[in-house]
Amino acid sequence: MELTLLGTGAPEGLPRPDCPCARCAVSLGPYARAATALLVDGALLLDLTPGAALAAARSGHSLAGVRQVLLTHPHDGPAVELPPGLPTAGRVPDGRELTLISGHRVRAVSMDAPGTGYEVTSPDGDRLLYLPPGGAPAGLPEGIAYDTVCADVVGRPDALARLRASGAVGPATDVVAVHVDHDVPPGAELDRRLAAAGARAVPDGTTLTVGAYRIVPEVPRRTLVTGGARSGKSLEAERRLESFPEVVYVATSGTREGDPEWAERIGAHRERRPGSWRTVETTDLVPLLGEEGPALLIDCLALWLTDAMDRVGAWEDEQWESGGREALRERMAELVAAVRETRRTVVAVTNEVGAGVVPATSSGRRFRDELGRLNAAFGDECEQVLLVTAGQSLILRG
Repeated sequence: MELTLLGTGAPEGLPRPDCPCARCAVSLGPYARAATALLVDGALLLDLTPGAALAAARSGHSLAGVRQVLLTHPHDGPAVELPPGLPTAGRVPDGRELTLISGHRVRAVSMDAPGTGYEVTSPDGDRLLYLPPGGAPAGLPEGIAYDTVCADVVGRPDALARLRASGAVGPATDVVAVHVDHDVPPGAELDRRLAAAGARAVPDGTTLTVGAYRIVPEVPRRTLVTGGARSGKSLEAERRLESFPEVVYVATSGTREGDPEWAERIGAHRERRPGSWRTVETTDLVPLLGEEGPALLIDCLALWLTDAMDRVGAWEDEQWESGGREALRERMAELVAAVRETRRTVVAVTNEVGAGVVPATSSGRRFRDELGRLNAAFGDECEQVLLVTAGQSLILRG
């Protein structure tokens, strides 16, 4: 099955008309995207957008053979002119199946938001799933696996998580981001975020062969995210696991009685996380890393180190010299070994504390030094290490 993406952008396109934002300003040339529309084997057009005929011609195709035009979502704004010879565009009721004269079978998939998704099966049995902007499947039959999925990965990463949980998206599924808007800077940053979800973006006019083997973006299994206070490191870590069907959030912070500001911070983090995530409050990370299970998000290593230093009496100079140093290094070595041996997907957050003012106390300097050592040893066991500053992520490794 041949799939041509006539457009890959949000309904308003990219850049948006009259939008002064920085992301629209750089969405030019290869980064410009027309509203998403898919041409399947020259016979089926999914979404009718302005300039569809011209977009098809630019990609070396024609709409002359299109026998069915289906819409996935309400199209606001002025009516789109129907190119001559095309059948009238329409939507299929949820659950209804069409068989085209070309031999393709099309089934309408119900969404949890306004719109309709379409499952397209070629005469050879290749399967494509196309979802509308801002939509996730309300339910899918068991046992269906798709060769290619085109979905709003940036806007609805949880839709991809649902598809993975049901088995509809597997390790070999080609996940292509469509309905791309100006939420993420185009180019390298968009590619990086999509790769973390096992997805990719392609330019307008790209033709793909559904069912053909291709290398799917490899999701790093162990990632360390470091940065300063309020740098955006926790948000970056959470983004990296939004498309996973199940995540255990490991909070090393514990509770602080009589500290309403701390409780407010914890509450803000909790509200930001997907409802399907499970939270575990513990600093006992080694057993968790040794178990089989879903992805772990550890936030954060600095608080783990604080607890470890409490346990071995590392804050007092005398205790530090009389055995605290060795006890702490042993705990750190156990954690690093557990990260090296774990089979789980792990994203850990830590603080970058070595670039600021030198602490005034020996215990403060000790904490800074030991956290630097822990970050270096932990990061050495990770496939990817990110530094987040001013909300921007820089890849240090991977």
